[in-house]
Amino acid sequence: MDQISVPCVGFAAALPIAIRKPWESRHGPARPLSVMSGIEADENDNSPGIESAQQNGSPYPDETSQQHSNLDDDQAVESRPHDSTANVTIPTRTIKDLFNPPRDIAKIRQRLFEVQEKIDLQAHEFDFYWPYVDNVWVRQHRGGQDRTGLYITDYYACRLQRPTYTPKPVSQPRPEGTPTRKKQIREGGKCHMKLKVVHYRGGYQSVTIIQLGDKTEHLHDLDTMDKIKRTTVLMDIARSEVMQGYMPASVFTVMSEDEQKLAASGGRHLSRNDVRNASQAWRHQYKEELRVHDGYKYDHGNGIVRQEGNIPLSQAVAQAIDPNLAYHATLPSSTLRFPEENRAFLEPYLPPQDAQGMKDGALPHVTLTYASSMDSCLSLAPGIQTVLSGPQSKAMTHYLRSRHDAILIGVRTALVDDPALNCRLEGAGGYGGIGWERQPRPVIIDPRARWMLTPQTRIMRTVAEGKGLAPWVIIAPGFAMDPARLDALRYYGGDYVGCTDFDKRWRLRWEAVLKALAAEGIRSIMVEGGGYVVNELLSPEHSNYVSSVIVTVAPTYFGQGGAQVSPAPRRDVVGRPTVAVRFKDVRWQGLGEDAVMCGRIPEVEGVPVHTLLPEVQPSSGPVSFFGPVQAGAQSLVQRAIPTSQSGAS
Repeated sequence: MDQISVPCVGFAAALPIAIRKPWESRHGPARPLSVMSGIEADENDNSPGIESAQQNGSPYPDETSQQHSNLDDDQAVESRPHDSTANVTIPTRTIKDLFNPPRDIAKIRQRLFEVQEKIDLQAHEFDFYWPYVDNVWVRQHRGGQDRTGLYITDYYACRLQRPTYTPKPVSQPRPEGTPTRKKQIREGGKCHMKLKVVHYRGGYQSVTIIQLGDKTEHLHDLDTMDKIKRTTVLMDIARSEVMQGYMPASVFTVMSEDEQKLAASGGRHLSRNDVRNASQAWRHQYKEELRVHDGYKYDHGNGIVRQEGNIPLSQAVAQAIDPNLAYHATLPSSTLRFPEENRAFLEPYLPPQDAQGMKDGALPHVTLTYASSMDSCLSLAPGIQTVLSGPQSKAMTHYLRSRHDAILIGVRTALVDDPALNCRLEGAGGYGGIGWERQPRPVIIDPRARWMLTPQTRIMRTVAEGKGLAPWVIIAPGFAMDPARLDALRYYGGDYVGCTDFDKRWRLRWEAVLKALAAEGIRSIMVEGGGYVVNELLSPEHSNYVSSVIVTVAPTYFGQGGAQVSPAPRRDVVGRPTVAVRFKDVRWQGLGEDAVMCGRIPEVEGVPVHTLLPEVQPSSGPVSFFGPVQAGAQSLVQRAIPTSQSGAS
């Protein structure tokens, strides 16, 4: 098997779905079944040594029972009987994975240990990171596929749910004249943490990890599990080194040189016996004498030591691979970076980064943002895609996307631009991040369902590549929808949303749209356009729903005929024209050749204020988008009706 490359990492959490189950939310996907070999181990392991041998498929007992001295092993002179039936597991990790570990691997292990909240990972991420914690979780059984064949469910329990650790024998009192008997009593059976792991294999591939049962915390820490059992990653690294012809004692010395990186990967309690057990099956077949690593020697009484004048192998490996270059080499070429020093001026106009900063029952924070020319044009003409932003302000736009739960546009923009509507900022999911973190949910206002989605649509290609989420499409109520279109969108994790409230001109009401999204847990929305949507939200009728405005002005004029941002005119009490909108709390900032204006819209008297809505409370847990919603909000969302059910032709 080829060596697994280190993926990009940066941990936060934000996670998405299709054909959802009751436990799923619209924010996170779920992914396909991956190869599970090496993940689960025997639940009845007796010691770290035997556990490691069992975990790696070795049929041999603990090598410590063979009465080999350390000297014999170090000098590699003991006989190794040939066993052609030995099951040698081919390692998938190397010493490079230890000395150049994934970014924040210690934090990732801790999060997969605690599972405080639902975690959505892309399938290749699950395959890569789960072996770092497979000493904690043991697969109990597989629930099988659902009726769609897209979901496969596994159930895991903490390894200490059953007795797994055997302490040293303790002498037990015996009747006089009876030989003394030492009895070993297995310990454990105290922790009852359980997990449900759902693999989804549809238009995208995901794995969703959630807690199961009423036990929400372990009764021990992660270090306790690292002491009881070693991870598959460590055993793979040890085996790969020995299979290159190095002595287990030499491999142990090299692996122990960088204690911090070893501990981050779960190897704080790694022993020489672990290395022996990991490679035992292979060593029973290998006939040649093993050697020490270059630059090391056998020192009688001290084992394998590094020769004077030689740098540690751990340092040599780390120097050979620049971790920053290795990390950036894994990022897509389209990845954008927005420096920290350029973010401060935006902060007052953005939604809080933590959910606790949002009031319960409030409508989502709405940030209206767009780029325009100096004559307030979005494009050269309606229906023509036009590039306005410079590279710095473009990176700023993707930073703004990373700070919002959803990104909203009108159907005209979707038809003309065929946008990806994802976040390409470094650290977002698919661009160095984990799962789909910092990826906003695209929302398309399409009352007549004109937008025809296909696998070739750019947003769908982005979803299939694991670089974004599938859209929610807002449609008019009772619209006769082709079942194939419904199934196709849900296959990729999206959905159609029927909104039932209209204004006096029979248009969808913004309040209804925002309430429906709030009921689904969307707490912040970035509105990017197009012109019709922007002008609607700048009008006095709807401007109170806008929390802040961020406008990028490019140093250019488009001239007459351009698609302009020009909200409906306002008049005073006597009918005279007045200013349509004048922003407050304004701040200007230069970014390259562009100028960025941040501001807020003053409240309009007589129009409902963007504030608390007691009848809409955020869900305490994931709910189906078309399933039951809270009292008072049920009229806001209804399922799109397939033509086969509605009776429409």
